[in-house]
This record gives sequence, C-alpha cells and structure tokens, in this order.
Amino acid sequence: MKNEKGRQQRYIETNGVRLRTIVEGQGPLVILLHGFPRCWFLWRDQIDPLKAAGFRVAVPDQRGYGESSLPDRTDAYSMLELAADVVGIADALGEDKFHIVGHDFGCVVTWYTALLYPHRLHSVFGLSVPYSPIGPSMVNPPGLDEIFWYIRYFQNPGIAEAELEADIERSFAFFNGDRAHMPAGLKPRDSTLWPAPDVEAPPLMPAIPQSAQDYYIELFKKTGFRPSLNWYRNMANIPTQAPWLEGAKILPPSMFLAGENDPVLGFVAGAYDNMEDNFADLRGKKLIPATDHWVIEQQPALVAREIIEFVSAV
Repeated sequence: MKNEKGRQQRYIETNGVRLRTIVEGQGPLVILLHGFPRCWFLWRDQIDPLKAAGFRVAVPDQRGYGESSLPDRTDAYSMLELAADVVGIADALGEDKFHIVGHDFGCVVTWYTALLYPHRLHSVFGLSVPYSPIGPSMVNPPGLDEIFWYIRYFQNPGIAEAELEADIERSFAFFNGDRAHMPAGLKPRDSTLWPAPDVEAPPLMPAIPQSAQDYYIELFKKTGFRPSLNWYRNMANIPTQAPWLEGAKILPPSMFLAGENDPVLGFVAGAYDNMEDNFADLRGKKLIPATDHWVIEQQPALVAREIIEFVSAV
C-alpha cells in the first residue's frame, strides 16, 4: 500500500511492536534509520537513488515515532529493544544479512546493532554521531555541571515534553531554524530548551522545505514527544543493559560521515579523531564542508552517493 507521500509502505510486526516501514526496490537490503526529531521522511531524497543503484530499501518510523508503536514504558526504548527492532525488519523481509545506515540517534542504534548482531550485517554506515561507548557521562558531561545540557534536561519525564508540546510549530521552528539566526552562547543549567516566548523563532533553514517541516509537525502532533524522549532516558543505562559489550569493537565494514560543523562531533572528546580504536574495519570517515547536523537534508545527493559507493563496494 502507498502512504500519504506516495511511498510503498508496510506495517511490520516484530519484537512486540508495529513499525510503519517504507519498503521499495529490489536487491540487497539497506535499512535506513532516522533520529530525533524525524521519521522515515528524513531519507526522502536517498530512497530513489538507492533503488536505482540496485538495492532494496527499508525505512521505518522507529518505535516511538510517526505511525509506529508508541510503547508507554520508558524501558521499552532500551538499545537492546531498538536494535532487535532493526533485525526484526530484516527477518520480516526475509533477509538474513543487510546493510544498515543511521543518522543522529538512529546512528547510535546503527552502531549498537552492529555490536549486538555483527553476523547479520554486510556493512555499517553512520552519520553525525562518531561511535564511542555511551553511558552516564553522556547525560552529565564533565565540565557542564552548571551549564544547560539538553540530554540532561530530557531525563525527567514530563518536563521537556511539556515545553515541546506547548507549541509544536514553535518547537520545530527552533529544531529546523537557520543557525545564523539562532541565539548564541551557553545557558545556565536551570534554563529551558527554547528562549522566552517573546523571542522570535528563527526562519526555516534553506535545506528543509516547508512541506517537510509541515510533515514533521503533523506527525509529532499525533504522537507527542514523550516516546521519542524516552530514547534519551535510557542512555545512562546502556552499559548495564549490555555489559558484555565493554571494550568490544564494531566488526563489520564501516563508514562514517558528518557535517564539519556538526556540534555532535564534540560531544565526546576525541570520539571522531580516535574512531579507529573502536572498529575492526573502519574503511573511511569524512567531514562534509559547510554543513552541520542535518547533512542528509543539506547535501542529499552527496549523502546518497556516499552511501551507494560504500555499500556497493563491501
């Protein structure tokens, strides 16, 4: 069946959830994973190039997003569950092995799927978040005790979602606003996520058309933000959820891509420079000039080309 954007979609039942998944094309399977605050539509400009290059593409709304299941329990969004969802998609499509590509928190799921299920993967391609082990220090980074940190702000159920849902249009105006018009500088720890209501929201960044902005807004009006924020509420628990992964390296052939101005590159000191230490077969890492966190939407053709070149070569 086709969805509201004319894409072929399926509702895949796996791992106790129902995942709305765009499934198109023929050939080796490539699963594309979005992060926060997005949905399958993040990959709208990469689906057709991958199909044309001879791949089958599966692009889910991950659990907690869009038209997929929205479990109530916070622990339903552990990394073990999120990785099992991905493997469940491949199982439902009859594929023993697949390529996996992820951006933002979808990139984190990509890395951990590779750690937990290396035998199921042809390759791993991450965008934005260089792999380093995640745990409590990501929630309370050293040196930020008195500084606002959004992941720490997201931890207490009810607080962040109340702010985000008070005016979803305004929230997305800041999420996707032109960085040149954003407030600059660090904020005190007790700040809110967005500036005061009398501060005008920035214009939309050029890379995101109004139609995409409207689509994201409408989906989050339906789901709210609690399910997607619950992903962040499991970050500190990753070491205890999978203690056997301590010191483990990502084994499948791997590639990393990010915008050179992506602030996430600096979240963990040395994570990008020392990526090789955490991979058995890191075949490349690249920074794209004049782009930031939304490199997929800022440079859609380049990202598609990089993915195709990599998955075609492994």
